[in-house]
Amino acid sequence: MRDKRTPWYAKAIVILTLAYIISPIDIIPDFIPVIGLLDEIILIPIAYSIVMELIPEEVKAEATSANIEQDNHSGLKILGIVTVIMIWLALIFTAYFLIK
Repeated sequence: MRDKRTPWYAKAIVILTLAYIISPIDIIPDFIPVIGLLDEIILIPIAYSIVMELIPEEVKAEATSANIEQDNHSGLKILGIVTVIMIWLALIFTAYFLIK
């Protein structure tokens, strides 16, 4: 998305898709069990496939190689994940003991 070679219309599709997902206005209301989330479940893969077709191959190749280089910092990612899980567990236990 940050690459200048990515077409503006590919970026627009991503932004519009995210806006639709976040928006409280849906084609099928979310409060309807199972069916309410169906429009998002269908929309996301369709938007993804369209955007991937619109992005030039060289941009995708460079992004893939940049991601491979960034994977060397996986220890920091694991530390972040563990920290978030520990915070959530602490909040759950605190809420449990306050309610009890």
